[in-house]
Amino acid sequence: MPLSVLSATRRFEIEVRKSRFVCQASRVADASEALAFIEAVSDPSATHNCWAWRIGQNYRSSDDGEPAGTAGRPILAAIDGQCLDQTLAVVTRWFGGIKLGAGGLMRAYGGCAAECLRSAAREPLETMTDVTLELTFADLGTAHQMLAGFAAEKLAERFHAEGACLILRLPAERLPLLSVALRDATHGRCVPRPSDKDTLDE
Repeated sequence: MPLSVLSATRRFEIEVRKSRFVCQASRVADASEALAFIEAVSDPSATHNCWAWRIGQNYRSSDDGEPAGTAGRPILAAIDGQCLDQTLAVVTRWFGGIKLGAGGLMRAYGGCAAECLRSAAREPLETMTDVTLELTFADLGTAHQMLAGFAAEKLAERFHAEGACLILRLPAERLPLLSVALRDATHGRCVPRPSDKDTLDE
């Protein structure tokens, strides 16, 4: 199944043997945004605020005082099970007086997160690609004017005797159109090529 991302925050609540579980899920772009959301939605009056996030190959989770592996991991498994990326889920628990045991906790945290994410609005994950542009000084201004129209982000820029080297990140589906536009605008002098992370270190 293709990866997708949440298009809106989602809240879901269940009760399991008198304990109240509330999941709040959101799309996050990086770790700092994830931590800010966790801080914003965590309830200090609750017994536990457990969470997990997945951003590409990076992920983190927290049991927040629950037995190890009974909260954060099941929440992360729910995110991965829904084929979501750039996603954070925080499950807050108010203890109701009845212990659930390790298995019960895993089912409650994982189930609450999974149901929250299952019913959340989502959209396809846009695949990004990095490319390198070698530009003469004469073509530099033209190229910069085009970037916004193709949702291209400039990651780095290095000037040299003949012009400049730019590293861009843009949606992969827009690269063919950018390539044609640059080729036409520069009379074939500039053709994007796959980016080498060491290009600017040469």
